[in-house]
Amino acid sequence: MKLNEIPFLKVNEESITLQRAIGYLKTAGSYERLMADVVRQYILEQELQQRTDIQFNSLQVDQALMDFRVQSNLRDADSFQQWMQANGVNYEQFRQNIEFGFKVEQLRNEVTEPKLEDYFQEQKPFLDRVILSRMILDNRELAEHLKGKILEDRNQFEPLVQQYSLTDDRVANGMMGAVPKGQMPDILRTAIDLANPGEIVGPIEIEGRYCLFRVEQFLPAALQEVRQELQNQLFEQWLQDKLKEVTVKLNIA
Repeated sequence: MKLNEIPFLKVNEESITLQRAIGYLKTAGSYERLMADVVRQYILEQELQQRTDIQFNSLQVDQALMDFRVQSNLRDADSFQQWMQANGVNYEQFRQNIEFGFKVEQLRNEVTEPKLEDYFQEQKPFLDRVILSRMILDNRELAEHLKGKILEDRNQFEPLVQQYSLTDDRVANGMMGAVPKGQMPDILRTAIDLANPGEIVGPIEIEGRYCLFRVEQFLPAALQEVRQELQNQLFEQWLQDKLKEVTVKLNIA
């Protein structure tokens, strides 16, 4: 059967062929993302079939299923059945989806764990956080003048922030909270790395404004705090490498 003859779905009782649906996806800019998702699932399925050591606990699956029903307010059987119908799955398929999720989680751990410590050390300079307070001004000369006053009397920082800073956080004495170094502009991160707690950094020009920062505290990242984030990044890299190895061809006839 040709692609333009394969029924895919119905809209208002009009049959939409697979070829027409693909055309819609391309027009909407969703085709490549959809194809990538399909191939990703294929790669995961093939990998899990080869790894017979990856097992799941049926009791964990039962608990995860029950937790989902409670969190989604689907405790009674009728509501759960209606939800499954609306999402195009039956109970067995839904349970298999949960089982698949457990297997993928174990696969993620096996793929990433050997690389995790080295990757953490590599990313740590960007994951470390710094608690900062700031004063944002639109004039370099004023920024230099106010920095001089602060260096003469450290207790002047808060009152001067409240009087001169242009941002709303002046009411909180310019307190920014903990900022990951990876989210800082390079020029600020370099300056912060050379500073000690209590020091004033700047003025630094950022987006046309002149900024003074007081370094409050350094908060080094701990692996346990960022483990899941880093595992997700490493697993995504592994998947991308696998995607490069496969050949995908759409049969159009």
